[in-house]
Amino acid sequence: MAISVSLINMKGGVGKTTLAAQLAHASVQRDLRTLAVDLDPQANLSQALLSAEKYVKHLRDKKPTIVQIFEQYFPPTQESASPRPLDINEVILKQAKYSYKPDLIVSRLELSHTLKNPTGKERRLAKALTKVADVYDLILIDCAPTESILTEAAYHASRYALVPVKPEYLATIGLPLLANSIQEFKYENGDHALDICGIVFNHSSSYSDGPEGSTSIRKCRLRRRRTDGTYSRPMSVTRALTPKRRGKARRLGQRAMLGGGSPESSRDSLMSFSRPSD
Repeated sequence: MAISVSLINMKGGVGKTTLAAQLAHASVQRDLRTLAVDLDPQANLSQALLSAEKYVKHLRDKKPTIVQIFEQYFPPTQESASPRPLDINEVILKQAKYSYKPDLIVSRLELSHTLKNPTGKERRLAKALTKVADVYDLILIDCAPTESILTEAAYHASRYALVPVKPEYLATIGLPLLANSIQEFKYENGDHALDICGIVFNHSSSYSDGPEGSTSIRKCRLRRRRTDGTYSRPMSVTRALTPKRRGKARRLGQRAMLGGGSPESSRDSLMSFSRPSD
């Protein structure tokens, strides 16, 4: 019986798709029968596991995608003159027997049309996956970064949620939103076991927090300085000054270093420049 895990965060750009692709490859290399489900209309996981060229060919050949799971039928084609009932085995793209790649349920932009008429569709993915649960050891679901019918579908189809996070200020917004979303789902679906199995920090070595993060850190330091009387480095204070006052503050600091005053007195002088005038 497969273990189903959704990779989800309410904030985009935290590396969900990259982590899903890497976990899928690693699982196959460890001889785990793995199915990757692309539940994002942007279809980045599909392109990552197939390559952009093969993905375009898949769509051009009008092969089944996850859209058929939510619509529950195959539309008429040149080979079939009438609609056909859903068979999830036709939707799954078998890759494992040819390379160290997981099997894949491909997504496409038209999946977003599901959001226009979501009534009664939240359990369709879970019901479809029950037919292949004994075939796989692991099912990984790459989710879109917004709460919608697709998020609820992922909840119904999952036992666990794995949360990729960037170590940045803005990324902290998505985590509590996700925790609240899962709690609400569990409250409304008391018979469904859904837990966060882990939080993965992505881009921790090379990520730059950008101007928003720097501003937030500066505000935290100023708040701490006002409450407990501690001070940041003089340079962090002078950055907040106007160019004219910054130059005068630096001259005071240089004078203290050359013996023209104590560091404490110069520091107090610097702090006086950062306070707004009455």
